[in-house]
Amino acid sequence: MLALSSVRQAFIWAVRRLREAGIETPELDTRLLLCHAAGLTREGFIARGGDRLAPEAYARLEAGIARRLAGEPVSRITGIREFYGREFLVGPHTLDPRPDTETLIEAALDLAAQNGWRDQPLDLLDLGTGTGCILVTLLAELPQARGFGTDISAGAIAVAAENARRHGVAVRASFLAADWLDCIDGKFDLIVSNPPYLAASEMASLQPEIAHDPRHALDGGADGLDAYRRITGSARDSLREGGTLLLEIGAAQAEPVARILSEAGFALPEPALLHDLAGRPRCLVAGRAQPSRADSRRGAKIWLGKWPCSG
Repeated sequence: MLALSSVRQAFIWAVRRLREAGIETPELDTRLLLCHAAGLTREGFIARGGDRLAPEAYARLEAGIARRLAGEPVSRITGIREFYGREFLVGPHTLDPRPDTETLIEAALDLAAQNGWRDQPLDLLDLGTGTGCILVTLLAELPQARGFGTDISAGAIAVAAENARRHGVAVRASFLAADWLDCIDGKFDLIVSNPPYLAASEMASLQPEIAHDPRHALDGGADGLDAYRRITGSARDSLREGGTLLLEIGAAQAEPVARILSEAGFALPEPALLHDLAGRPRCLVAGRAQPSRADSRRGAKIWLGKWPCSG
């Protein structure tokens, strides 16, 4: 790269390097890395394309491009991931939020709209909160709600608390380092979770970008279902009457997770399954009500059609 490149010239150089390496989104990745390296906003990147890039910004950009070429996600390099229109800090102890999880947000907000909860004082619980992106987003969208987030990692809890502060919901958010529902008292209107759900066979062959996530946020045990068993074993008693549990799932996990829910005494509405924008099974919804004794003997009816959702 030329020693006195402009912002625009540096952008062209970096895009070429990423494209030649087969990176799927070279322009987007370069813009994010360049803005991070130079301290530019998106608008500043456009307006100041002809400006000379400072030597220290060159060094940061070159280092960022090298890390991206090595397979590291942009969000891990910049420490920022956009989620549901907001920027969240990402740390070494947190899962990197992904667009698929926005399906869970849409499901929760649809429930709030259907039940008249949007302006009601709700109690929310986010299990395995990570960056706090789910809880913080819901608190930002539901201004009368308050919530708890738990995570086994104290490092993740610190990141989640900072994200809550940055998005102005810290006074309504509490975070606790805990193993799922351990040490959690009280009743909640809505419990949400994006738990680890990769099976052992999947953990052995992770894609390079996913491999940068902490193992505890990915590893779902031998069959990928350990976290669901733990959560459903306690979550029903933590829901208020009429409360709802929303779980993100892997694309092939709808049937086994639905059966775990049914066996734990949850009632699944008809339908109970929500798909993401790519049409993949992504979220299961379950209620607190106990199935009838007859249903319990033969296994409660499970309907896995597509649950209505604006997202």
